[in-house]
Amino acid sequence: MVPEHGAGSAIAEPADVWMLVRQRPAVLRRPTRELAAALGDAYGSRFAVWHTDELLFGVQGGRLTLRTLGGVELPAPEVVCVRQVPGPMRDDREVTLLRHLERMGSRLVNTVDAQLKCRNKMVQLQELALAGLPVPDTLSYATAPLDGVVRSPHLRTPCVVKSVNGAKGGQVFLASDPHLLREVAGSLTQEVPFLFQEHVAHSHGRTLRVVVVDGEPVGAVLHTSHNGALTANMAKGGSATFCTGRHPKAEDLAVRAVGALGLDIGGVDLLLLPDDTYTICEVNAVPGWRPEMVTVAPAITACVARHLSARN
Repeated sequence: MVPEHGAGSAIAEPADVWMLVRQRPAVLRRPTRELAAALGDAYGSRFAVWHTDELLFGVQGGRLTLRTLGGVELPAPEVVCVRQVPGPMRDDREVTLLRHLERMGSRLVNTVDAQLKCRNKMVQLQELALAGLPVPDTLSYATAPLDGVVRSPHLRTPCVVKSVNGAKGGQVFLASDPHLLREVAGSLTQEVPFLFQEHVAHSHGRTLRVVVVDGEPVGAVLHTSHNGALTANMAKGGSATFCTGRHPKAEDLAVRAVGALGLDIGGVDLLLLPDDTYTICEVNAVPGWRPEMVTVAPAITACVARHLSARN
């Protein structure tokens, strides 16, 4: 059973460890439920799951405060395991709450700054490239009109087009030639910018996901797309092959990528190149994992324990 508190419930004992998840009525995904159960087993009443819409925060009498919707004042937990995907976070909503917790003294896993680097795929690439890690050639923009961007002489096709904050293979497609790109540009939503990224043909429909915790690879899986599609995400009907320990070069690169972004926990999606080499597709601050990757939840639990011990 995942320990949760209702919005108006009284709290008998302060919880040292929290898991912070999305607002209701979002259903917790299997990896998050698995991790919550592991943390519940480890900490019992000292652990609680909170949804972002259950909390009020502010300043009163010159001090930072945190309360339930029912008015019960909460002490800041020692450690917060964040399972709120950074992509859809809003600066004036979820990010403000996370910063408030940090300012009250909580140690977030992952930190706000590390999560924000992962929220925008272009920001990720900036950090990874500056760290000397391999990434595909990519073009993006700030406020330039999209119909002008797709006519840039520096935009090469075929290219992979993706939203800067998309997730689970959504808003991703392959533009095979400039004519197709110009035709579809008018139908693309322009709420956030897009990336136009080099198509790594050798890895078409295949990505290698490596989960890294505290600087160690703790699980790897090869995702393969359905019927030759570009994206290999399970949400898009892809298949998965457990392969932990079979690709040491990929696991080493994943550890370096997570370190470059300052993450405690990260899921690194790698594209396969010839001669057993790889390039980084993207890094996820709130990774999922397959059921057979049984070492991931214990590794995250140990990471939380390490941070909790460091504070005591």
